[in-house]
Amino acid sequence: MRRLEGRYALVTGASRGIGRAVAERFAAEGAIVAVNYYGQAEAAQEVVRRLEVGDRASGSALRGHFAVEADVSSEEEVRRMIAEVIERFGRLDILVNNAGIQAPTPGDSFDLAQVQKILAVNLTGAALCARAAIAHFLSRPGGGVIVNTSSVHEVIPKPDYLAYAMSKAGLGHLTKTLALEFADRGIRVNAVGPGAVVTDINAAWKDVPEKRGAVEAHIPMGFAASPEMIAPVFAFLASDEAAYITGQTLFACGGLTLYGDFKENWSS
Repeated sequence: MRRLEGRYALVTGASRGIGRAVAERFAAEGAIVAVNYYGQAEAAQEVVRRLEVGDRASGSALRGHFAVEADVSSEEEVRRMIAEVIERFGRLDILVNNAGIQAPTPGDSFDLAQVQKILAVNLTGAALCARAAIAHFLSRPGGGVIVNTSSVHEVIPKPDYLAYAMSKAGLGHLTKTLALEFADRGIRVNAVGPGAVVTDINAAWKDVPEKRGAVEAHIPMGFAASPEMIAPVFAFLASDEAAYITGQTLFACGGLTLYGDFKENWSS
């Protein structure tokens, strides 16, 4: 199925993890992809090479995927990135706000600079990219689509990670607010809320059997996802199959948002 045939997409934070899987899935479904990265040029170029290999395997000519560096927390760099994408592609149809970071920020002892950095990338960065993309969407016919990478921690607290939880909760309302503001102008804005995913951002537990087991014990489905299990959700929301969906966070979390620890009825 090539639901994104001929669409032009920008995926931020696409040099690894969920972003890389989304870029690969989008290309497999027909999109031409700009791979954003920050400080990981070799990894980003490897993603572009993988997209080109996919083109060849499908019998397509090379379609112009490319890597573009930008720090999404910088207004100037975001403006330059969007302008470069539009110059290279001629248009932009889909923005995936995926760039994100996390670090411990305990509520009683957080470092303010760390909190500000996390919010700048995860939340303000998404707003800056969305603003630039929406301005372009409004400048020509056809509207556009934004899909944000949220988290189960949009709704589930994350003790000791205050800034990360704040950023994802804020991203949920950024999604809803932009969706409402531009719903009548052909622009859809949604989010995907992954749960536990085996990516570098979860290096603290993903390769440590005891810690991974403790994480997976909280997941009703019993296992952490691969990035490739999450990417199709982005492709669906970016496609015309989701043409009547906006302002929603679709949780791809193995049931984490069902609060599986309450499966046993303890209160009545």
